[in-house]
Amino acid sequence: MLRIILSILILALGGVLAVGGVELISLGGAWGYVALGALLVLSAVLMFARRKSGLAVYGVAVLFALVWGVLEVGLYWWGLAPRGGLLVLLGLVLLLPPIPRGLTHGTEGFRGYGAEGMVLVASIAVAAVVAVISMVTQPYDTAGRLASDRVATPPVTDADVADGEWASYGRTAAGQRYSPLAQITPENIADLEVAWQYNAGDVHVNLPGTALQTTPLIVDDTMYLCTPKSEVIALDPVTGEERWRFSPTLIELTPALSTYATCRGLTYHDGSDLGWEVSDEPAPTEQEAEALIRASMESATTQAAGVAQNIVAGTAQEGDPNPIILDQAPETPEPMRADCLRRIFLPTRDARLIAVSAETGTICPGFGGPDGTVNLWIGMPNVSPTAFYSTSPPTIAGDVLVVGGSVNDNLSDALPSGAVRAYDIRTGRLTWNFDPGNPDDTSPIEPGETFTQNVPNSWAPGSYDVERDLVFLPFGSGSPDQYGGDRSENVDRFTASIVALDGETGALEWVFRTVNHDIWDYDVPAQPTLVDLTIDGETVPALVQATKQGEIFVLNRETGEPVLPVSEIEVSQNAVPGERPAPTQPVSEISFAPPHVTGAQMWGLTPVDQMMCRIAFAGLNYEGRYTPPSLEGTLTHPGSFGVFNWGGVAVDPARQVAFAMPVYLGFTSTLYPRPDTLDSIVSAPGYPMGNENFGTPYAAVLRPFMSKLGLPCQQPPWGFVAGIDLTNGETVYQHVNGTVEDMAPIPLPLETGVPGIGGPIVTGGGVAFLSGQVDYYVRGYDLSNGEVLWKSRLPAGGQSTPATYLGRDGRQYVVVVAGGHGYVGTKLGDAVIAYRLPEE
Repeated sequence: MLRIILSILILALGGVLAVGGVELISLGGAWGYVALGALLVLSAVLMFARRKSGLAVYGVAVLFALVWGVLEVGLYWWGLAPRGGLLVLLGLVLLLPPIPRGLTHGTEGFRGYGAEGMVLVASIAVAAVVAVISMVTQPYDTAGRLASDRVATPPVTDADVADGEWASYGRTAAGQRYSPLAQITPENIADLEVAWQYNAGDVHVNLPGTALQTTPLIVDDTMYLCTPKSEVIALDPVTGEERWRFSPTLIELTPALSTYATCRGLTYHDGSDLGWEVSDEPAPTEQEAEALIRASMESATTQAAGVAQNIVAGTAQEGDPNPIILDQAPETPEPMRADCLRRIFLPTRDARLIAVSAETGTICPGFGGPDGTVNLWIGMPNVSPTAFYSTSPPTIAGDVLVVGGSVNDNLSDALPSGAVRAYDIRTGRLTWNFDPGNPDDTSPIEPGETFTQNVPNSWAPGSYDVERDLVFLPFGSGSPDQYGGDRSENVDRFTASIVALDGETGALEWVFRTVNHDIWDYDVPAQPTLVDLTIDGETVPALVQATKQGEIFVLNRETGEPVLPVSEIEVSQNAVPGERPAPTQPVSEISFAPPHVTGAQMWGLTPVDQMMCRIAFAGLNYEGRYTPPSLEGTLTHPGSFGVFNWGGVAVDPARQVAFAMPVYLGFTSTLYPRPDTLDSIVSAPGYPMGNENFGTPYAAVLRPFMSKLGLPCQQPPWGFVAGIDLTNGETVYQHVNGTVEDMAPIPLPLETGVPGIGGPIVTGGGVAFLSGQVDYYVRGYDLSNGEVLWKSRLPAGGQSTPATYLGRDGRQYVVVVAGGHGYVGTKLGDAVIAYRLPEE
């Protein structure tokens, strides 16, 4: 009976591979599946006839799969496993004594297995030897180590931030995500233990893009963090006890309105030493505080923005526009309440900017008006709830607060503006604005006017050069992402670019475009990092920018000119009618661009799903990294998540190295001609990533390039950590990072290298910390060689950037937020966990 069952299984497997292999050949793919399928079918037929030669043929099939696999992917375990794993498993079952003994036609000897059975035994033995060799071979790892003099370089400090504090998103205005603290070192990091855990109580399991992604601030013995529902929480950084919580009243967020809300960080400002006039007004009572919160909601709704509502698709509703509400910020500063000299600035998911006392957690009047609120909808076209808000903390640039925002792309060609605004940090009055559609006029917009709709937006954090009074902002694209045939010259100029603005006036100093005519959603996703580099014996004021497409550009931040070489490569011009792809794209000396994808790199758990991925790949348009989206479907690799996303890289200014988490996950991008109507054609059930793009010639559907089993079609590794010498562009080391423990159906901690979103930090002690990969761990690495020295299990995905600080007890802490991320498939959570070394 077992023989019959196995024969049927092998026959079915062989038949599927043979039929699928024929289809693959018709698409110009490999012929190997037809050969393998034929061998398996022949083996099954022979065993049905009770012939031991079926065992020998099966052994030949195992050897064929093995040799074919080695020729395609080399001695790489994860590449060979889908080709031979199932075959070897079935082969072992075939060697159970009842099977060969039931095959009556064939040679005798070898305890009834015959010479035919020995062929199968030998093939499995060869496969086992190859498997062992491939398991200890990691062809995608690059070992290396920083020079000893670089490793021994003492930490450097920042004059504007105390060594033990993490005062802004990237710790300082330079956005380096570097701390000079050095208590935790490669020698003692293994002793790190949990100091405390706090649960924020804000989990939205019904909204897949909504997650706790904040990087905490630690200033003046208080930790500040924000939640998806725009709360601010103040904690004791040594004990984790809650000190206060600010909860604004918000527009209701529902799946019908939006599936995405986050707050990645807050902005802290200390005006204690600025000579501001202080009133003797006490902090408000609980009732007075509630009244201020209600007032802020009433004066900062979308209805108060002064333009018609645009709920669906960028078309104004019929009827009169709403009454225009002008900027209510005072023209001259009013006396400041004493507890408001130190303030937290909170960007809310309903497009407000609220000033909150860092001491009491209550609204600070005088910023934007008596309710302490600036309405970010003022001046915006195409008002629609949740279509625009600031996901990242504002950037302090001298006396102004620079605010960008995230626009809900790909709904239509008439969405809110990507204009960046600068508000007086004392009063909240608009000081200047930079509108990519009108870049030469940065004077504050006139009452009743609106910014240019649909221009590129700056949704990631900015950085600031205090000495040069320059603000550096990363820009994305206007809507839609996948079609740019109708874009203006200015829109193309600022799409996917880094922009340097004068901090006092907003005047454009320079712009560097990282993608020419972006039609792949390759926004510049991360905070620019400022660092002084020593190159050829000279100190160069540099800016380091990680990008979705895998380039890390190193520019002179005074001029925008490349410090490390940038070249232009020719790219595919195979685009849909109306599109006008750029003929070339910039490539940096530091490039983590994925290798050119081939059918041999398709992956799966078995030969069948691997073959299906090869068939899917053969049916896609793919001519390299910059293949335009198409009607047939295009493989976009890297996909929308990018090689680097909002976590960016961490830069050690002393050792002049960057620590990075490059990840690789391809997407498919398919365009659909759409009528000039408001009919939905791609966002029905079954199109979860459908972009309607109302008002444009094409709708689009984006999906991760996955198999029917929900695994990436491209073989591992999907994620790495890397160390880069910024003085010469050399990648010193690159290691596979992360396991499939929390991805696979069976939770085995197999190290494949996994994707993720979130950023690293580095310290003066020579260690790096990272929690962004999709297995639920925070890890500590030796910065000199990238080796994992410590890890700790998290209760959910750690898709955030850690922080480190010095507690009042004199001990160094590392804090990690485990909020998860529905779009990358990790469990949502609300845990804030701090680690420290044990007391001596």
